[in-house]
Amino acid sequence: MAKKRKSKVSEAEPGLSLKERLAEKRRVMLARKAAVNFISMSTMISIVVGLALFAVGGIKGAGGGFAGVLTLMLSFKFPWQALHAFMIYMPFGGTITYATVGNNPLMQLAKDGMYIPALISIYQYCKQRDLSMMIPKLMKTPLMLLLVYCMLVLLFVNGSQQLSAAEVAMTTQKPLERPFFMGILGLKVLLGYVPLIPCAYYLMKKKQDVYNFMRITVVVVIICCGLAFVQYMMLKTGRCKGTEGTGAELFKASLDARCFVGGALLYTPEQGVIRLPGTFVAPWQWGWYLISSAFTTFAVTFFDRNLVWKIIGGIGMLMTIIMAVICGQRIALMLVPVMIVIQLFTTGQIANLKRFVPIGIGLAGAIMVAMASNPAVVQERLDSAVGRWNASPPDAFIREQFETVVRGASLLGKGLGRATNSARAMGDTQLIETYYPKVMYEIGPIGTVLFVVLVTSLTIACFRAFRSVKDKNIRGYGAVLWTFVLVISYNTYYYPLDVDPVAVYYWFFAGIALKLPELDRLEPVPVEDPKAKKKKRRR
Repeated sequence: MAKKRKSKVSEAEPGLSLKERLAEKRRVMLARKAAVNFISMSTMISIVVGLALFAVGGIKGAGGGFAGVLTLMLSFKFPWQALHAFMIYMPFGGTITYATVGNNPLMQLAKDGMYIPALISIYQYCKQRDLSMMIPKLMKTPLMLLLVYCMLVLLFVNGSQQLSAAEVAMTTQKPLERPFFMGILGLKVLLGYVPLIPCAYYLMKKKQDVYNFMRITVVVVIICCGLAFVQYMMLKTGRCKGTEGTGAELFKASLDARCFVGGALLYTPEQGVIRLPGTFVAPWQWGWYLISSAFTTFAVTFFDRNLVWKIIGGIGMLMTIIMAVICGQRIALMLVPVMIVIQLFTTGQIANLKRFVPIGIGLAGAIMVAMASNPAVVQERLDSAVGRWNASPPDAFIREQFETVVRGASLLGKGLGRATNSARAMGDTQLIETYYPKVMYEIGPIGTVLFVVLVTSLTIACFRAFRSVKDKNIRGYGAVLWTFVLVISYNTYYYPLDVDPVAVYYWFFAGIALKLPELDRLEPVPVEDPKAKKKKRRR
């Protein structure tokens, strides 16, 4: 027994002496004991808080208090695990919210209970080790300029609106607005997730961390697509009623029609209208999640170093394509295939016939079978997409939104949060359905230019990072992540950078892409001897 244990230890850590190995083992045991003690203490404190809130908010208040306090404490103590939990939670956030507390706007911020404590802890970690939180360096000046400018907008535009809010409420009989707090929330939506870049950067400590994270992401995609398919089948078979009402009600997504997972949905197939939310709050969020999944599943399918995970990635990509057709979101139906084709070029896989052809044939065959089994559904979705394009071409729609904003534009904009959907609880907000017109409406033309400079600097940094990587698989991951950053940086059709999951994935994936060159240097690809290769071939 002793010999076996000794051999295991020596195999795991061959460079350490027996004394050092025993000290390391003791350190690990003490750390595990401290973690268990902290979790126990956090659970007890959370129970006490939950019981105290039970008298005020009942069972929901008690459960929310318990979960909230426990999440905050554990996220601060275990920031790296909290980041993983944060990324896994997001696709299920809408389902969890509506399944537990219903349509509560505060629950839309629940995910930040993992993000913010983890961010504070990681900042302390970096400060203790003299590590920079300003990653990449190229982004430092644009970010500082944009932050200063946004503070000016917050003080002079939102601040002046706050001073006159009481007078406006009295003269117009409207509810009292809180423009300053609206501006803080608007700033949080605009730049609140930028710190995810250094968080992701320091989370990836070795190449295997990148593989593991992308694998987890693909598993989440498969689960979400599976749940969304069950949702579709329940609606199709009548287990869920779908949309009910008359007139315009038959063409609007509603929480009353909620089915199985997610939030508001629209299901009136007799009117030719289907908009499913999947596991998200609203259908268009689900559409953009599918678009982002076209990147993560592509990366694992083509660049994972394990064949089993390549197959799992291919399954995820196939399910993403199928759900893009079924869900009724025209943006997903159009962009998911386009994003896959773009990645074939940006990653160089279009020229790698040995890898591309088998995967391409397999995916094409599976898609053809799925289309042949549901030709009416496919035809209806294609007709809907073509009809929408003809009725309102994207370029004309974007141009119209820009013209509307420019006509009423002011130098500093209308105020942070004034076109942010999540800030509507603080006052009147303007619905602008394209991203850069929305940014211009809030912070004016100068702020829009500064934001474009910011995302351009990030895009350039990610490009330089992945181009310097020598490991083919890791370089492929970098190319996929850079393509995602590139597409989202200059996309203005709708506003995915304002809402989960793209608003989080964008900054997080950039952080991973920026870390790849360092990981490549730490774990260089072993160079095989040409003579050894010849010997292998002979064998």
